[in-house]
Amino acid sequence: MPFKKNESARRLMLCINAVLQKKAKNIVALNVREISSFTDYMLICSGTTDRQVQAVSSAVQEYLKKEGIRPLGVEGETNAEWILLDYDDVVISIFQEATRSFYDLENLWDAPRMEIDENATEIKRLNKDMA
Repeated sequence: MPFKKNESARRLMLCINAVLQKKAKNIVALNVREISSFTDYMLICSGTTDRQVQAVSSAVQEYLKKEGIRPLGVEGETNAEWILLDYDDVVISIFQEATRSFYDLENLWDAPRMEIDENATEIKRLNKDMA
């Protein structure tokens, strides 16, 4: 079931704030709504170790579960080189840095992007290209 635009943006903000809580690195959100048939937003971030990648994934799942939102699918938790969380309108990829460099996902998409300051503790709003 498709979500309203505002609900998708709200869900993206929840995901961003969750990854910030676990100190994810190099956080980038892409607005792929106009060019993708499977999601509205992609959120890509990195962890420095497999444990941090797993912690970021767990934080996102717990954060959204409190809002009554569960993922459609979760892949990659076992080896934690790349964990993918599918929340329908938001797809989150949490990488170890070497794996992220290899796949270079964010440069495969010609889409509006928002780079998030990894030193922030939360964001209050999205930039205009993301809303």
